[in-house]
Amino acid sequence: MRARWLLVLVLLVLLAGCTSGGSTIDDSRITLRFQSLAWQDESVAANKALVKEWNATHPDVKVEYVQGSWDSVHDQLLTSFEGGEAPDIIHDASDDLADFAYGGYLADLRELLPERLTSDIPQRSWETTTFGEGVYGVPFLQEPRVLIANAKWLKEAGVRIPTPEQPWSWPEFRQITGQLSGDGKYGVAWPLKEPVSATLNLSLSTGGQLFHRGTDGKVTIRFETPDQVVPRTIHDQVNSDDSASSSTLGSGGSDTLPGFFGGRYAMVPLGFSYRQQITQQAPEGFEWQVLPAPAGADGLTQGVSPQTLSIAEDSRHQSEAAEFVDFMLRPANMVRLALGDWMLPTGTEALKSPALRTKKDGWATGTALAGHLRSAPAQSVRGYPEWKDKIATPAFQEYYSGAIDLAELRKRLEEDGNLVLARYQR
Repeated sequence: MRARWLLVLVLLVLLAGCTSGGSTIDDSRITLRFQSLAWQDESVAANKALVKEWNATHPDVKVEYVQGSWDSVHDQLLTSFEGGEAPDIIHDASDDLADFAYGGYLADLRELLPERLTSDIPQRSWETTTFGEGVYGVPFLQEPRVLIANAKWLKEAGVRIPTPEQPWSWPEFRQITGQLSGDGKYGVAWPLKEPVSATLNLSLSTGGQLFHRGTDGKVTIRFETPDQVVPRTIHDQVNSDDSASSSTLGSGGSDTLPGFFGGRYAMVPLGFSYRQQITQQAPEGFEWQVLPAPAGADGLTQGVSPQTLSIAEDSRHQSEAAEFVDFMLRPANMVRLALGDWMLPTGTEALKSPALRTKKDGWATGTALAGHLRSAPAQSVRGYPEWKDKIATPAFQEYYSGAIDLAELRKRLEEDGNLVLARYQR
C-alpha cells in the first residue's frame, strides 16, 4: 500500500511539471515556452538565433522555441488556454487579442515591462494592444500598405511619381490609374480576397472611422461619407473606369504577382512585407519601386494591426517571461526581427537604424510612413471577427464586383452589422 501511495505521489509531481505556464526543471532552472509565428526563412532564423543567444547568457531560464502557424493560431490558442496548455510567451497580432484579453487569458503587462521598452514604443502603437484598462501585448512589428509599381511603366507614361512628402490624393490616384490603362492592361490590380482590413485601414486616410463608441462604452457602426471614399474609388476603378482588373478582386496578394511581372498591371497595393517575394520572384531586369498609398483629408494615416508578444495569464513565471520579451525587443534585436520579416519595427530607436533607411527595396519609403500608422479601426471591437466574416466581407466583395450599390452596402454594414455587435455588448 505504501509503495502504491509513493507511486501516486511521484506521478502527481511529474504531472505538475507538465502543466502550462512554463516549467521548473529543478529548483534553479526555469523553462519557458515561446510560440513563434515566424514563417519566412529569414524570420525563423532571426527568432531562433535570438532564443539561442538568450539561452547562452541565461543559464537559469531556458526558453524553448515552439513553431506556430498564422493559419490556425486563434483556434489553437483558444484550445490551449482552455486546456491549461498555453505557451508562456505568445506571438500573435493585435487584432487577434481582444477576445483573449477580455477573456482573462493574457497577463496585463503594465507592471511587468521595463520603462526602457514602454518608452521606446510610441503611445499610438500601445493603443493597438490596450483593451479596457490593461495592456495585453507588446506591439513590435508593423506593416503599412504601399503601392508596388512597375517603375518603367510609370516613367514611360510620364505620370507624377508620389513620395511620402507629396503623395497622390485619392482622386489623383484614380485619374492616374485611368491614364495607365488600355489595350487589356490595367493601372492597378486590387487583391481583395480579404477586403475588410484593407478597406478600413486605408480609410483612416480619408477620416473614416466606421466604429463609434458611445459614452456607455457600446460600439455602433456608421458608414459615413469619409468611410466611403476608398470603397467608391475601388468600385469605380473596376466598374466605371476599367482601370482595375475585376479578376483580381478575389485574389490574395501573391496571386497578382505573375500578372504584375508580366506587364498586365502597373501597380498593386500590397503589405510592405511583400517586397521579399518580389525580390525573390521578379524576372531579371524587372524594375519596381515602392510608393506610398494615396492620401486623403487625414494625410497618409493608415490603420495597422502590429505583430505582438504577449504573456499568458496562467504562466507561473511572468517576470522571467517579461525579461525575455525585453531581450527580444532591444533596439538591435528589433531591427533583426524587422529585417527578417521585411516589416517595420515599432521602436523609435530601431527605426533609426541605417539598415531600415536605405532606398534599396523601398525601405526608406516604408520608414517614412511609420509615423502615420495608427491602431486599426476595429482593434478593440468585440464581435468584429463575426461581423467581418458574416457581414462585411461578402458585402464589400459584392459591392466591388458591382453586384450591389453603395446604398445596399451601407445598409448591410450598419443594420446587419449592428445586430451582430449588439450580441457582444449586452
